[in-house]
Amino acid sequence: MTLEEYLRSLERFVDDAYGRRMRTQFQSSDGASELAMLAAPTRAEYEQCCRLVDIMTAEQKAAAERLSDEQVAALAEQAGVDAALAAIFVNGYAIKKVKFDI
Repeated sequence: MTLEEYLRSLERFVDDAYGRRMRTQFQSSDGASELAMLAAPTRAEYEQCCRLVDIMTAEQKAAAERLSDEQVAALAEQAGVDAALAAIFVNGYAIKKVKFDI
């Protein structure tokens, strides 16, 4: 599975009604539910992931599962996206890639 394929797999769940209900039910005290982004991203979260992937080089995309936290943070800053969201997205991809490569 490529990074672009992983991104496209999230798109079908953007602003999903069931996902919104689950995110509301399990949100933290500050109203955040970042980890749910991997199952049901909001439109804004998905668009941030798209911007992150758009600025990545072919080499970074091909080895996204091996990017360091510092590299992901630098990419997030360059793309103008939330660093935590970028980390969750890249780590989610790494987990999915390991799952499919085994």
